[in-house]
Amino acid sequence: MDHGVYYCLLALIPLVYFLLKSLWKEAPFGYGSRPGLKLPPGPWKLPVIGSIHHLRGSLAHRALRDLSRRHGPLMFLKFGEVPVIVASTPEAAKELMKTHDAIFSTRPLSFAVKTIIKDGPGIVWAPYGDHWRQLRKICFMELLSARRVQSLRPVREDKAFRLVQAVASSTAAAAAGAAPPLVDVGKLVTVYVADTSLRAILGRRFKVEDRDTLLHFVDESVRLAGGFTPRDLFPSSWLVRILSCRASREVEAYHHSLFTFMDGVLAEHLERRRSGEEEEEEDLIDVLLRIQKEGNLQFPLTMRIIEAVIFNLIGGGMETATTTLQWAMAELMRNPGIMSKAQAEVRRVFMDETKVTEDRLGELPYLQLVIKETLRLHVPGPLLIPRECQEQCRILGYDVPKGAMVLVNAWAIARSPDYWEEPDTFHPERFLGDTRDFKGNDFEFIPFGAGRRICPGMAFGLANVELGLASLLFYFDWSLPEGVVPGSSESEDMCGHSLSVPCLCIPLVVDRGGSAGPGVVALGRRRARRTTWSYCRRVDLVPDRWVGAQGAAWPDLAC
Repeated sequence: MDHGVYYCLLALIPLVYFLLKSLWKEAPFGYGSRPGLKLPPGPWKLPVIGSIHHLRGSLAHRALRDLSRRHGPLMFLKFGEVPVIVASTPEAAKELMKTHDAIFSTRPLSFAVKTIIKDGPGIVWAPYGDHWRQLRKICFMELLSARRVQSLRPVREDKAFRLVQAVASSTAAAAAGAAPPLVDVGKLVTVYVADTSLRAILGRRFKVEDRDTLLHFVDESVRLAGGFTPRDLFPSSWLVRILSCRASREVEAYHHSLFTFMDGVLAEHLERRRSGEEEEEEDLIDVLLRIQKEGNLQFPLTMRIIEAVIFNLIGGGMETATTTLQWAMAELMRNPGIMSKAQAEVRRVFMDETKVTEDRLGELPYLQLVIKETLRLHVPGPLLIPRECQEQCRILGYDVPKGAMVLVNAWAIARSPDYWEEPDTFHPERFLGDTRDFKGNDFEFIPFGAGRRICPGMAFGLANVELGLASLLFYFDWSLPEGVVPGSSESEDMCGHSLSVPCLCIPLVVDRGGSAGPGVVALGRRRARRTTWSYCRRVDLVPDRWVGAQGAAWPDLAC
């Protein structure tokens, strides 16, 4: 036999194997059938791959939204061998996350996630049970309580102040008369949120290189755990396990690197505690080490579990706050009228203040509407974190089989014309008189999930968003680059995590008459103080930024 034909036939063997296996499982008499079950409707399936081809060429949450318009609020799909249930309406989401919440409170674990958490699960991926309840109690009562979040206020204010300084330094050339540079707001916001989160979690001892390393680990965790690999789609196939050896080694290497780094972070804290170098305020690692030492727990709090919880807090806190801040700025740039209203409110409240502080953020109702509308239009995780059905149950008249993966399309719900007027329009005023909120009770609006598995770090992340956005609007006006028409941007949410293009803007200052002007340029510190004093005493002037001759920002000189 010709060698070419031989090798072609050899290559076809795995395909024939998968095809026969898939047909057997789909047959009425096959071992994969579930006789007597009334499964939800869904799109047609192909052998082997199931329904995956329906997601081709589009973001998953958009493709699933389009499918739900044809097949209904509850759909049944197959991702390879994996049965998947997709909920796309508030009624279906409420059934899953409230009425039958206990049945759907565990997480399906991909191969990457199993590898990463093998030495100890954190709060995000821990299976539903007593161990998860213990971690949840620690998070809600100790790490992310209202008292703890409030105690971190000085950290947030300091980092928000540094964000303003970074923008001012980036625009020093414009103040000197040169062409205004584009500022990558997304990058500056990422640094602000990362620094705030790490300062709160790791304490004063974290280094800039630690921030960059952890940002890399967070990005890698999203990449590794956020999708499906062949091993996840065909978990029963020994052939796929053999062919996935390279991917397995990559995940193992990531696991080793991550926890080697976290070992070093904990070692620094333990050494400080042994040497008696206690600080006035506990960071979140100190809190976990204290709880571990007290020992009043049903399950031991091992070092690996502490590291997993800490990484969950870092990743969750950074991703949500960064995404929301980036999209808020992008939408305000597209809608100059809304930006003007938000700025007028912030500047009216903080006109007599030296800087934006948290104690008066409650006086900014329109800013809160802007944040709510951003969360509605750009859900940080469009499909939320997957859940798994622990026992067969009935939802909206259909049977959900045990072991099925469950996805809630929060993005589709928040953009449904059945529940929102002009759902694709950024319109903060829609929430005036609308009591719907994002805290898990209104299933038309669930950017943080709902039920037992609602995001525990919601307050922690939102505190960063509120202060950061207020600071950017108070100190600066913002304009689009030349040639870009407001509202014409076509950037899309890439997997719901961030903007697919950089958020490039031109920050301007406010002149005496309230129009965009060249700003305040001080040639020396004494002159800067005189200029600052003049601005602070004139109610018709808006303090914006003070820049030295070398571009050093001095917002701390404000009176």
